[in-house]
Amino acid sequence: MTAQSTRRSFLLGAGVAGVGALVEMRLGRATDAAQQLVAAPRSFALSGNTAAPTAGWGYADVFPPPTLRVTRGGTLRVRLINRLSEHTSIHWHGIRLPNPMDGVPYLTQPPVEPGAEFVYEFRPPDAGTFWFHPHCNSIEQIGRGLSGVLVVENPDDPPFDADIVCLYRDWHVDGTGKFTAMTTDEGAGRAGTMGPFHTVNGVEAPVIDIPTGGMVRLRLLNLDNARIITAALPEQPAWVIAIDGNPVAPVAFDQWQMGPAMRLDLALRAPDREGATFTLANTFLATPLTLATFRTAGPAKAGRPDAPPALPASPIPRPDLGNAEALPFSFSASSATALDPQDQLPDLGALQSALGTNEPVADFLCRPQRIFWAINQRPWPGQTGDRIPPPLATLTRGRTYIFELINTTPHTHPIHLHGHTFLVVESNKRTVTPYYTDTVLIHTKERVKIAFVADNPGDWMLHCHIIEHQDTGMMGYVRVA
Repeated sequence: MTAQSTRRSFLLGAGVAGVGALVEMRLGRATDAAQQLVAAPRSFALSGNTAAPTAGWGYADVFPPPTLRVTRGGTLRVRLINRLSEHTSIHWHGIRLPNPMDGVPYLTQPPVEPGAEFVYEFRPPDAGTFWFHPHCNSIEQIGRGLSGVLVVENPDDPPFDADIVCLYRDWHVDGTGKFTAMTTDEGAGRAGTMGPFHTVNGVEAPVIDIPTGGMVRLRLLNLDNARIITAALPEQPAWVIAIDGNPVAPVAFDQWQMGPAMRLDLALRAPDREGATFTLANTFLATPLTLATFRTAGPAKAGRPDAPPALPASPIPRPDLGNAEALPFSFSASSATALDPQDQLPDLGALQSALGTNEPVADFLCRPQRIFWAINQRPWPGQTGDRIPPPLATLTRGRTYIFELINTTPHTHPIHLHGHTFLVVESNKRTVTPYYTDTVLIHTKERVKIAFVADNPGDWMLHCHIIEHQDTGMMGYVRVA
């Protein structure tokens, strides 16, 4: 049996032998029909403290849906079918992709209306651990379950005996499985509204089987709307091999702070004794919380190395720091009550035509918005078609830029840039070993410098990935022209 077939069979079998492992869905070749993701009301059997199924929204009748896997450079072609009662879209988080495929309503595409379809098609240039989610009514749509994992594989990746996806998120549900408030003014104006039900792969504190003595790849994802966690394996040595999908030289793992949307790939050699266990914990809390338990199963794998294999580097353009243009971006509380009067007002007839419907668009254009946050004193609350602000900056295609991300608030913000992978260069509050990512935490009073080559044309979102912060003003975009 090949290493690849061993990994696949163990990944699929772990969902039976140990609770909480994910199944996978391989995407077809470019000549095949598009895979379908159907956004629809679903009934999730979330295990743990819920006594009844949860009436959520999702892409499958289970949460999480099967992990999508595609080969780096191969064609990803996915047909989104919207069976919700409101419009939606899919943003492919962390992927360097063509702007029309980025899934931001009104900015890169018309939203996908109820009953409509949209085909996303692009070639992921980088291998790694990514995810996808709506960029419409994100608090509710992600909060109710609309999200999934995308793994882009490199044929040159070293083999692992198991490849385990661990998707962390809270749920805003009570003991009967019913949803509670996903957002409050108090939460939106502070660190976010936290859900009380902690899960990995939709299960509270699951037990996940891994091969005894095997070399294991753990793909950790924090897909919560608000909660920052500190991931740790207190009883088990491991190595970091990728940060937000981007390979790094293996380094010993202690703990890693992960904001919403952030990912971490770990490699570890499982204990040689069958039935041995160790835990994945969130040590960010005053009392560490066990998120999952790993348990060795099956006969011991012989001859496995103790040191982790290194992943091939991604072909990310290297920033020219010596000739970079520096731009400041201040993330702050907002004193504004409305957007700038010079913001663009769309042609409503053109917008209606783009939406492909004769239905009135006033429902999307006249919603009152809460405004708590801003970037460079410019808030952009919500994502409606009535007011698209000017870009925060216009960048020259092919030039290197250094963005100085300045947090003037008392809260930590995970800042995400669409369409590009950037190099974290330095911080005024902590020592940084430069690494590539698409989302970076900036702590209170911190100034973080990131650098990237603006090689991807289009309008690209820059926002906080605490979704309540995004939807109450801490959102903007840069234009690469």
